[in-house]
Amino acid sequence: MSGHAASTAMGLASSAAGWTLRPAGTSLPAGRAVPYRFTIERQDGAVETSYQQVHTEDLHLIAVRRDLSTFQHVHPTRAADGTWSVPLDLDAGVYRVLADFRPAGADHQLVLGADLLVPGELERVDLPAPRASVTTVDGYTVTLHGTPVAGQDSDLVLSVREGGRPVTTLQPYLGAYGHLVALRAGDLAYLHAHPPGAADDDTGGGPDLAFVTSFPTAGTYRLFLDFRAGGVVRTAAFTIEVRGG
Repeated sequence: MSGHAASTAMGLASSAAGWTLRPAGTSLPAGRAVPYRFTIERQDGAVETSYQQVHTEDLHLIAVRRDLSTFQHVHPTRAADGTWSVPLDLDAGVYRVLADFRPAGADHQLVLGADLLVPGELERVDLPAPRASVTTVDGYTVTLHGTPVAGQDSDLVLSVREGGRPVTTLQPYLGAYGHLVALRAGDLAYLHAHPPGAADDDTGGGPDLAFVTSFPTAGTYRLFLDFRAGGVVRTAAFTIEVRGG
């Protein structure tokens, strides 16, 4: 989870660099706070129990429905035997679960993915068209600035306002004033970035959150910005079209 989103697509495989994401099951019932459990296994089959913290957590978990209509960024708890567990809110559909972590023995961050089936009557949700650059969440208006180009560094700025006034009191969340996750429509390739520099509890952040991103390919992406204001973490979502370089 570096400040710069790498141009390599991540999260497309369940195994990489000798580690494997091993879910306890591939199907869960629909409902609120449904427990999801998994382990991270080393190449020798042993369960990994030691991690390096990245942005105040040992592991970040993204759960997103494949139509990109729902998004959860959560932080599981780990038992002594290395089993991770976290409650998820699940409607019917097929989900992609992405574990973002760095084992103690690794020299870089890993992102591993697995599919999760939630049986039931599926309510189809179409991906919003990549037109609007403004979205509103809980009274906060977030505006997206920037035109990303595939395969090269691109600047994105997200500005937060409330009641038409710039918000300058954003609070630190996981060590930063904002976290930006990008998922490529179709295969859900994963990118993550956050603004440079450390967040400060005393000064506050905003209204502008600047990110340097490098999208691996041209295409449609869904962006999810997590920011904390008034003690509550909120998520603003956008659909963008990344053009070829």
